[in-house]
Amino acid sequence: MLLPTYQGTLEEFRMSNDPLQPRAPRTALTRTAFAAAHVVSDPMQDRDPWVGRPAVDWDNTLRFRHTLWDQGLGLAEAMDTAQRGMGVDWLTAKELIERTMVEAKAHPLKPRVACGAGADQFDIADLSSEDAIIAAYTEQMEAIEAAGGQIIIMASRAMAALRGDPEVYARVYGRLIEQASSPVILHWLGDMFDQALKGYWGADDLNRAADSVLDIINTHADKIDGIKISLLEQSREEAFRARLPDGVRLYTGDDFNYAALIEGDGTRYSHALLGIFAAIAPAASQALEAMAEGDIQTYHALLGPTVPLSREIFKSPTQFYKAGIAFLAWLNGAQEHFVMPNGFQSSREIVHYAEVFRLADSARLLSQPELAQHRMGVLLALHGIS
Repeated sequence: MLLPTYQGTLEEFRMSNDPLQPRAPRTALTRTAFAAAHVVSDPMQDRDPWVGRPAVDWDNTLRFRHTLWDQGLGLAEAMDTAQRGMGVDWLTAKELIERTMVEAKAHPLKPRVACGAGADQFDIADLSSEDAIIAAYTEQMEAIEAAGGQIIIMASRAMAALRGDPEVYARVYGRLIEQASSPVILHWLGDMFDQALKGYWGADDLNRAADSVLDIINTHADKIDGIKISLLEQSREEAFRARLPDGVRLYTGDDFNYAALIEGDGTRYSHALLGIFAAIAPAASQALEAMAEGDIQTYHALLGPTVPLSREIFKSPTQFYKAGIAFLAWLNGAQEHFVMPNGFQSSREIVHYAEVFRLADSARLLSQPELAQHRMGVLLALHGIS
């Protein structure tokens, strides 16, 4: 088939037809791995895709979560991958969490599910005090616990808008952490994912921000499962990881350097809470299986080819990465379409989708080659390429 390139040309491409087949791991994994999953909209619903609540396609959205669980992965639910604050409002996210937890409890593998709690049920202008932000977070945390999920205290635009110093963050997070009934996961999302989060933890300088959040972790270590960091800097994550108290996990959110971070340095390693794991689930699951079996060579052989794919999916502007993940789910038959809230599928150009197709094939991630080629052809024809 002919695929467009970034040079403005069309090049012939032949698929390798050597895909990995999704399956459950043969052994217990030695790393905790959460895949952060997206949502898709119902294309048959009468709606304005840019105004009001999205019309979620619940069947396709939940079906995709089962494909992750079937491969032994946990789920990070209702995070930025699911377009929180970018088309998905809190009421929709709450329904998503509740529906997901019903499905998870019935799944034979009893997967772990951690869910994002924020303050996005209110406009930022209405969250101008610490107490208001705490009350907003509390409402969402209680809903997650009522559904049976683990809490991820998401980085909040409202907190960043306060422009508070580290003491403000210590007070707010201290109250949130201590009121949770079980250990929580903290969340540090860099401003490359969301410009509104610049200066999080009370400091523009990342070294001072690290000191700030580490003070919070050390104070409440018994109530903290771990912290997810998405800064896309391997050395910074490794340095931060080395300072964590015993028993507190580092969940990497680095979609560029995850292979090395999860392997670790011989002393410490990262677990995973990654959007890219939803796109590369067969490689991720089988690589972690190989690691658990002591086969590091196979671990890198499986994950290495996924890194160029991840870098393409998460290219700048990074916040549009969700479209590539939904696109791959469609190519692989895990969903019948990739219509997204806010029309997010239109946030990337056809050349990007063509490159994702090439790199996914190279990483052995097009599990149904004939279906993937057919669907890629349909998308190309829609863009006038035959």
